[in-house]
Amino acid sequence: VNVSAYRFVPLDDLERRRATLRALAEASDLRGTILLGSEGINLFVAGTRQGVDRFIAALRALEPFADLETKESPASLRPFRRLRVKLKPEIIACGAAGIDPARDPAPRVSPEQLRAWLDAGEDVVLLDTRNEYEVQLGTFRRAHHLALRTFRDFPAAATRLPDAWRTARIVTFCTGGIRCEKAAPLLRRAGFADVYQLDGGILRYFERCGGAHYDGECFVFDERVGLLPD
Repeated sequence: VNVSAYRFVPLDDLERRRATLRALAEASDLRGTILLGSEGINLFVAGTRQGVDRFIAALRALEPFADLETKESPASLRPFRRLRVKLKPEIIACGAAGIDPARDPAPRVSPEQLRAWLDAGEDVVLLDTRNEYEVQLGTFRRAHHLALRTFRDFPAAATRLPDAWRTARIVTFCTGGIRCEKAAPLLRRAGFADVYQLDGGILRYFERCGGAHYDGECFVFDERVGLLPD
């Protein structure tokens, strides 16, 4: 079982938390990466069903992560070779000062609501916030992207968006939702009035809506490389 999760929440005493999470992950025989920072946690790990369940239960027993939401996908092989628990200045690197998803998030749209809008042919600007090589593997039909090399390029690229979008309904999306936690508030701060983030990203959309309105695969950062909607 592959599991990914993130939560923006103020954290302190990071070295102690790092040691605690490493011990919990090792006890559950997990591999993958856990990122910790003062702004929260971001993880993508894999193990047996029993190991993943034990680790997530232990994680949710810690007060900052009590309501942590997870996304899962099955695989026949574990696509990570080792366990890494790292401290980072940002749990998703954007480089834009003053964006605080924990205190000032952009509104979310559920996968079901987005599909309903698309089924009805409503006027929605779909903005892919991922890197260009990810987009090439698959994306929503008629989605726009910014030819990003890394997510750090997003703040500058956002300044070049069409003025007509300032009053359009914009839905940002990414793999699992974490990049949009910063991208959508940044757009709102830049004067785009009607911006939403796809809750749970492409992976949750796949879980709940399958491949409707989506072409290709979803790039993932492990040895599987890409996932199909099923």
